[in-house]
Amino acid sequence: MITIVLADDQPAVRAGLRMRLSLEADMKIIGAARDGNEALDIVRRLKPDIVIMDLEMPVMDGLTATRALKSSASRTQVIILTIHDDETSRQQAHEAGAAGFVSKHADESVLLSAIRALANRSK
Repeated sequence: MITIVLADDQPAVRAGLRMRLSLEADMKIIGAARDGNEALDIVRRLKPDIVIMDLEMPVMDGLTATRALKSSASRTQVIILTIHDDETSRQQAHEAGAAGFVSKHADESVLLSAIRALANRSK
């Protein structure tokens, strides 16, 4: 079972992701956060396989949270899920330590494939 934490400041996005990913037999949402700071707390406590992290959030953005998570030697993999699908954002996400980058405009199969690829890589 792939355990996942969702981090997005928009309740509708979190709810939509939770609903969609819950349909997958091999995935389980174990937590959700409204900002990067909350995401770090949840990830440290629950140790999910993957956190799906929005790029722009209040309090602490996704890049800062990803850097903090990766510097703590967490085994949790980060997928940045964002509306900003440009080379600069992709590069910043990679430099922060994100293992994946998916546009919110992409087909849902792209996110599902990224989740499964990262889960298989970390086994």
